[in-house]
Amino acid sequence: MPRPLRRAGSRLERTLKPVTDAVLGTAAVLALRALRWFDPDKTAHLLARCARVIGPYLPEHKVGRANLRAAFPDKSPEEIESILLAVWENLGRFAAEFAHLDRIWDFDPNRPGTGRIEIAPNAQPLFEKLMNDGKGALVFAAHLGNWELPALAAPAYGLDSAVLFRRPNIAAVDRAVQDIRSLNMGETIPTALDAPVRLADALQNGAHVGMLVDQHYSKGVDITFFGRPAKANPLLARLARQIDCPIHGVRIVRLPNQRFYAELTEEIEPVRDSSGAIDIQGTTQKINTVIEGWIREHPSQWLWLHRRWR
Repeated sequence: MPRPLRRAGSRLERTLKPVTDAVLGTAAVLALRALRWFDPDKTAHLLARCARVIGPYLPEHKVGRANLRAAFPDKSPEEIESILLAVWENLGRFAAEFAHLDRIWDFDPNRPGTGRIEIAPNAQPLFEKLMNDGKGALVFAAHLGNWELPALAAPAYGLDSAVLFRRPNIAAVDRAVQDIRSLNMGETIPTALDAPVRLADALQNGAHVGMLVDQHYSKGVDITFFGRPAKANPLLARLARQIDCPIHGVRIVRLPNQRFYAELTEEIEPVRDSSGAIDIQGTTQKINTVIEGWIREHPSQWLWLHRRWR
């Protein structure tokens, strides 16, 4: 295409972007509000089927296929496609469940096994220890299963918490998402220049800081992920180096019949250098190695659709 036409196309795109963002934002907000009127389980089944049909036609499907081939070179093309279809199903269910976040977490410690949330045997005593040790903690998670649910556990039982999150690019969607999250999450801190300071303040005040740490971060430290070089966000390790506090991992994986299994790891000891200080790269690697193990157990529940390796 001639350069003048490319420039004209770019100018038109920039001019129309506020309009298209407004339209998309309005549609997303209306969809979230509409979903709350319907049964969450039936809606999750419907959106899972839709995502399974539509997903393979989207460019992210190729990204996911390339990621899976790189991570699991021993798997056949048929196995890769089967995992990818399940990834789309999980994403569809996640979308439906997001609209009902304030209604999904229903674990009752006095009546375990009666709701949709099942807790690992060691999770409850670990959680009680976090509540009663009088200090904050760092808790990492991954885009696995329903990755919004871990942020619901702490405030449900009175544990002071703060969650780092990335704002959606469209303002209307951002407001709708925050309206849903504000119903039963702790403090939410957007990724911004002041985020590390706010997170450090929260830790010093005894809050339990949660963050997703499994995506590509161009300014991150070098790690190995599924045997390949990758970049990872070192923020959690830097906070641990700045403020002495325990580190734990949390994951909530999907079970049949619209149920979930929640796990909290034992305290993870950070890697230290010869002087005894926390090693940022080594600790970041250790955390991502834990996440890799989670994904290997449940590959169909991780978000393979982003470019993790670049």
